Amino acid sequence: MGFFSSIKNLFGSKPSEADTETDAPRQEAGSNAPAPAGAADASEAGAEMPADGEAQADGAQADQSVITDRGAEGDAGEVSPPAEGGAQAAQAGAAPGQPEAEAESSVSAEIPENSAPREETPARPAAPAQDDEEKAMTIRLREAEPRLSAWLAVALEGVSRTGDTLWQRLRFLLRALDAGDEETEAFIRDLSEWTEAMGYEDLADFRSELQYRLALALDLEDEEDERSRLFVKLQEGLAKTRAQLGQGLQTLFAGYGELSPAFWDELLELFIMADMGMEAATTLCDRLRNRAREAGAKTPAELQPLLAAELSDIFRIPRRVTAINPPEIVLVIGVNGVGKTTTIAKLAYRARSQGKKVMLAAGDTFRAAAVEQLGIWAKRTGSLFHAKGQNADPSAVAWEAVDRAVAEQVDVLFVDTAGRLHTKTNLMEELKKVRTVIGRKHPGAPHRSVLILDATTGQNALSQVKLFKEAAGIDEIILTKLDGTAKGGVAVAVAMQFGIPITFVGLGEKMEDLRPFNGDDYARALLEA
Repeated sequence: MGFFSSIKNLFGSKPSEADTETDAPRQEAGSNAPAPAGAADASEAGAEMPADGEAQADGAQADQSVITDRGAEGDAGEVSPPAEGGAQAAQAGAAPGQPEAEAESSVSAEIPENSAPREETPARPAAPAQDDEEKAMTIRLREAEPRLSAWLAVALEGVSRTGDTLWQRLRFLLRALDAGDEETEAFIRDLSEWTEAMGYEDLADFRSELQYRLALALDLEDEEDERSRLFVKLQEGLAKTRAQLGQGLQTLFAGYGELSPAFWDELLELFIMADMGMEAATTLCDRLRNRAREAGAKTPAELQPLLAAELSDIFRIPRRVTAINPPEIVLVIGVNGVGKTTTIAKLAYRARSQGKKVMLAAGDTFRAAAVEQLGIWAKRTGSLFHAKGQNADPSAVAWEAVDRAVAEQVDVLFVDTAGRLHTKTNLMEELKKVRTVIGRKHPGAPHRSVLILDATTGQNALSQVKLFKEAAGIDEIILTKLDGTAKGGVAVAVAMQFGIPITFVGLGEKMEDLRPFNGDDYARALLEA
């Protein structure tokens, strides 16, 4: 029986024969009861109690047969009020002397025919039942190792292409990992748009990037599994540097039985060859001597863990205030050819994967096709885009972009700037102007000034840091193209000479290849042969 059919039967049906038979004796008992004091006058006046058939009405009024009808016309005359002892019973709809339970029953029956039935709160619908496939997948997810790659392998089993099956599996996985419905649907929508924009159809083409997006969306980037993936990628990126420095260190440590002056000379030479520079290499050797002395180390084997610890201290990022007045405005600077535009795209991709609303501002109005290139990346990453065209005033672009970002409640605004030679004074002055304009439009901005450095430039990177720091200020450094150079030691030199934190490293061309920089992992990957 349906819910509304039950309501209809409950409130709209006629009384059963049993109900009628039950009420009839009540009526007879009421008419044969001794008349109370004062009722005789009514009898003398010719008043009569209504007959059985006249008292009953159709439908729901049948239960009112025991109620004295004071307003009835016809054969029923006026009935005098009952005696004092029976007043309450009469008001309740029962004859004097009627039991209390029967009186309450009579009152409950006195419901006008046109009164609305009392609404009952419908039962809360049950959660949709899982099909057999989802039940089996739930069991397998719970049995899998507690890491993202294992969960993803379960969810994607048998899936090879984009389409409804992939979106359904990912939706199930996200909800199984306690992601909200809104967050889940936003992730599926963004991923679908991104794969379409990139022309991806085969899952194998973007599976690694899918795991990267999931790690960001679920805040699992620091998970051990993801850290392991990053370390492997970092090792691969530093292969050329490690082949020179790491293997050289292994040979050196194996060739000496004590920390002799000759050992220190060869160690200094190795640091210089890794493109640390004379100043940084000398400083690092001096620090290691002090550590060895304090730790009582006498042999190269005892020095090796001290070297790793020293590098970790050099790369340690100091704590800073991250609170901002939204939107967060990031000024991206660097010379031409360092990968600045693609790095902006990777930063935008990362922020979008974290669920943020992103805007890119095309402030590089000098380089041919720079505006169009950034616009393409904005579309691919699902970011908003603001531009004024070729040869426009970069400061005007920045001003309007900030204004629009505030109005449209953007979370992060990345402002591109023209790649300029750090030796050109007029171009560096223009960069100062852009920074000043942004600060006037949005107090406290830019919240971060990020310098993009090409790791392959070696010692030239140090002069870039010096001049850009003076012109625009630098809050952090992103080191790109680390996978294609044997000069990875430049990171040590930059960190030691300027104390500016390195926040990301570029390890390839894919969106997932821009990874957070970790000093401990970098030291391990650099030193292990």
